[in-house]
Amino acid sequence: MEAKDLEFFRKYLTQELDDILRKGEETIEDMTETREVYADPADRATAESDRSFTLRLRDRERKLIKKIQAAQRRIDDGSFGYCEECGDDISVERLKARPVTTLCIECKSRQEEEEKVRGD
Repeated sequence: MEAKDLEFFRKYLTQELDDILRKGEETIEDMTETREVYADPADRATAESDRSFTLRLRDRERKLIKKIQAAQRRIDDGSFGYCEECGDDISVERLKARPVTTLCIECKSRQEEEEKVRGD
């Protein structure tokens, strides 16, 4: 992989991480503000549902943070862009679609097929 590609992914991953952390801080601020009192139980249920949805999103982002940090470490150690299973290059197009990926498309397809057969 060319140095310009690595720099692109380094900047992209850093920006993604910063965005996720900022959203997390905003969620914490929103959740610690005084809770509103709802006269209508339906309004309260809607607000609780919205909070629950936001927390589920932040949990998914928390997991993504770990993947982003791992991808950043792979950039630093020179292993970014190589499939962990077969060692081949992962295409730049695939990395642009999923920069935290660790498998080439062939290995990922094989993994998904095996999971489908096992019923995972």
